[in-house]
Amino acid sequence: MSDGGLKLLDGTHLTTTTTVAVSFPGDHVYGAEVIDVADSIVSKSLYGLRLPVNRRAAALERVGVLDEEKFRGNEVEKVVADKVVREFVVAVAEGLRDDPLLVAVLDGSTLRLFLDDEDDFAMLAENLFTELDTEDEGKLSKSEIRNALVQMGIETGVPSFSDFPILNDILKAHEAEGDDKLGQAQFAQLLQLVLQDLAAALAENRVVSIQNIKIVNGSKLRKLLADKKQLEDIAEKICQQLSGGQQARSCSGVIRSYLEEHGELLGLLSSKVSDSVMLLYDDVFAGIDTKKSIAGLEKNELEELVKEILDKLARQLDASPVLQD
Repeated sequence: MSDGGLKLLDGTHLTTTTTVAVSFPGDHVYGAEVIDVADSIVSKSLYGLRLPVNRRAAALERVGVLDEEKFRGNEVEKVVADKVVREFVVAVAEGLRDDPLLVAVLDGSTLRLFLDDEDDFAMLAENLFTELDTEDEGKLSKSEIRNALVQMGIETGVPSFSDFPILNDILKAHEAEGDDKLGQAQFAQLLQLVLQDLAAALAENRVVSIQNIKIVNGSKLRKLLADKKQLEDIAEKICQQLSGGQQARSCSGVIRSYLEEHGELLGLLSSKVSDSVMLLYDDVFAGIDTKKSIAGLEKNELEELVKEILDKLARQLDASPVLQD
């Protein structure tokens, strides 16, 4: 997945890495070099970023490195070193598959798409001007260019001022400061000049950052679907709702209520989180018989129906992961 400067990292980009030969000189190598090589391979897949501390620690634990400092000072055989690197990369890939990362890679390319299309840029500038002109004066001060950049954000390829301090220099160079008033056309012209310089600066020194956004795909549901005992437990809990006076409800209604209430434990999100989650449930349950009462189902029939619904949810989430701030 890629949206402007946003890229979803779900481990697939590390799949081929595990087949690449790792070459260490000699028969033995220090653990420090082993870990540094493993970190370097993963960092390349993260556009130069280091793996978050908690994920790195989990991957090291998976390969048996419980005391990193001690491991770094020890000599290990080359065959062990190769194995540790490969298994570390696999552990990171599997962790990303279950819990993907969203990374912003801002290199000026998204901005250039806006700048190269006159109509797109004109609409962008007009919308920004309208939103910032809260007093409906038809004029904005030059200093509002800063707020325009903040509103554009990473979705349109603009980094924050804290991540890219050069933005301050660009504004200063174009005198985009102070209280001098600009009409809409002047505002658009100044914004264009600022964005052109920003795109050029990002092309030379891109900004990469991990976004604090939860990504939900179908990975955890796939694991649940492969666990017959867990599926049986879910069906049993849904059956227990029969004693709560829900016999007359449709089977799809009872199952949906259960999934919405306990979704986060199953690798889903509550439909209360966002409209996109509600639409996901609506789409999946649209093809389910809404008339049949749950009281008319045998337990094995209920299990099969639950499995069918979870499989549909997993496929939908694999195709279109849900993002939660």
